[in-house]
Amino acid sequence: MLLTIDIGNTNLTLGLYDGDQLGAHWRLATDHNRMPDEYGLQLLGLLQNANQSVQGISGIVLASVVPPLTGRVVQACHEYLKQKPLVVEAGIKTGVKVRYEDPKTVGADRICDAAAVMKLYGGPACVIDFGTATTFNAITKDGEYLGGAITAGVNLAAEALYARAAKLPNIELQTPPSVIGRNTVHAMQSGLMFGYVSMIEGMVARFRSELGSEMKVIATGGLSETIAKETNVIQIIAPWLTLDGLRIIWELNQ
Repeated sequence: MLLTIDIGNTNLTLGLYDGDQLGAHWRLATDHNRMPDEYGLQLLGLLQNANQSVQGISGIVLASVVPPLTGRVVQACHEYLKQKPLVVEAGIKTGVKVRYEDPKTVGADRICDAAAVMKLYGGPACVIDFGTATTFNAITKDGEYLGGAITAGVNLAAEALYARAAKLPNIELQTPPSVIGRNTVHAMQSGLMFGYVSMIEGMVARFRSELGSEMKVIATGGLSETIAKETNVIQIIAPWLTLDGLRIIWELNQ
């Protein structure tokens, strides 16, 4: 079994692959205060929950956009799972040509997404990743990662409204009964949900004007399914796309 780990600012996402099939998978809250031993014990608990043993893990591949946690998770894997993870960073094979002005500044998760898209769906494509930030990523038909756009994620925007506006409550992100909210909660839900959907539709149109009419639109991340229900511009929902990319990158480096 291959263990894939994606360390994000909000979530730590893990998956177990048997060949190219994703089996058990987990989405946990990222804890910046957790120490290597705590991560190690958590990994052991997840494997036990999936009826897997440490001996059954043949490899580990990891991507991280949280540098302070990378070393802790690598140490936990080494000490508790007896494996040195392959870390997605400069110098490893990804199958993706990065055309960013400074390739080293592209998040590892975005490279994993691009690797998965080219292997599973083909380009050109716009990958929308709904995480702490909402990112739009442009991939050409030849598998080149061109760049994209970054804005605050929906949850981050909701938290900012609650924190900075004294009379606005902390709300649950869900679709309101109508676009015109008749109370504060519904008005906030409308602005966040439908506002982001409108932004997505507008950005997809702009990306398509540069990448071409055949561009695929792929959504990933924790809120991908929720947002995709409200628009018809998203063609493919792939909530575990980054994990698929990690598996593909692992295979390229064996």
